[in-house]
Amino acid sequence: MSCPRRRVLVGAGTIATAAAVGLAGCLGDGEATTEESAEPIALDGGATCDACGMVIEEHYGPAGQLFYADGGPESSDGPARFDSLTELVTVYEERRTRGDELRAAFATDYSSVDYRLEEREGVQYISTHVAADTFVDATELVYVVDSRVKGAMGEEFVPFSDREEASAFADEHGGEVSAWEELGAIE
Repeated sequence: MSCPRRRVLVGAGTIATAAAVGLAGCLGDGEATTEESAEPIALDGGATCDACGMVIEEHYGPAGQLFYADGGPESSDGPARFDSLTELVTVYEERRTRGDELRAAFATDYSSVDYRLEEREGVQYISTHVAADTFVDATELVYVVDSRVKGAMGEEFVPFSDREEASAFADEHGGEVSAWEELGAIE
């Protein structure tokens, strides 16, 4: 019996996330940590973007989540939620400049989902995926920037865990492959 590649990748990502969360409590100077672990949540059920207020699952493109040491934004429990990674990066850079401590960042991993491209009025959009298991550590992903494929707010950073898949996407749809650390300089 064979297992589809994407299903294997999702399973591997889930195992890696569980291992990282388990290991997080073991790091440090031997004392137990009091900080809750940050795990991605589903952004369905009418969850709205903390930057623009749009319902996340009703719009195209990658979604994301930011967890900070001081907790979530005042507008919601849990992480800051975004329907666009361009908005996520803008907020991340603003908070980083203020000295806020990021605990975790998660973004849709298009290497682990069966995404769709849809054309509307001559513009190509990429599907959104809001289940908790579609999000992975945003700092470990590579991003296609400046492609012809759009998301909720137009120009979008399209994330992949597999660099070869990101390069193939950029070859087909335009754009360049960039690391997380480079996104703030792009916006």
